[in-house]
Amino acid sequence: MNNEQKPPTPDASGAGSALPPNNNQRQATASVKPGPTKPPAKKPPVTPTSPTDPVPPDDLEVPSFITALRVAHPNAIEQLSYWVGDWTVIVFPEHLVAVSEFLKDAPDVGFDLCSDVTVSDWPARAKRFDVVYCLYSTQHRNRVRLKVRTDENGAVPSVSDVWPAANWLEREVYDMFGVNITGHPDRRRILMPEEWQGYPQRKDYPLEGPGELLMEGPQDWLRLRNLDAENEGE
Repeated sequence: MNNEQKPPTPDASGAGSALPPNNNQRQATASVKPGPTKPPAKKPPVTPTSPTDPVPPDDLEVPSFITALRVAHPNAIEQLSYWVGDWTVIVFPEHLVAVSEFLKDAPDVGFDLCSDVTVSDWPARAKRFDVVYCLYSTQHRNRVRLKVRTDENGAVPSVSDVWPAANWLEREVYDMFGVNITGHPDRRRILMPEEWQGYPQRKDYPLEGPGELLMEGPQDWLRLRNLDAENEGE
């Protein structure tokens, strides 16, 4: 038997008969260079939109103090929201004080502490501000949030007569966001100087600060203020 291997026989398609490229083919292949790669197109910035306030499930029991609030002020509540164990009562601004007084003074309700007042800013929304009041009942150990939606010019009545702790918190809301807190006993800036332009925690506030003058430090601002005072005195 002859064990000598024979070279493969090419088939009709030419498979198995390919020859290695010659020098000219190698040079032609080497001379072909890939074109420049275009960088990926930049995506336009995403404008923040307002999140949806989660609606409570139908089978979830509503707390008794919210049921009592619905009975006492049926036209005050715009929406109820529930998320991860926390209830939020969204009320119309004109009913805020009456709802606050009920939640603090009504029997078996007793939200005697306003622990915080804060704001969420959604510039793309007509009513861009969510003013949120965090309430706690030290007697019943219940928590609830009040929320009011408003625009830049809409009036939000002060609740500092209901919860004195809200006084400085509302001043900060005015100072940082420019929310129109009405009826406040001392509505003035609390963190920024009175001469400050704009409201620093709004999402459309310029990162460089007010105006076009970029200052290196606090001393630059003080020199500018003193210069303005000298000019007014002349």
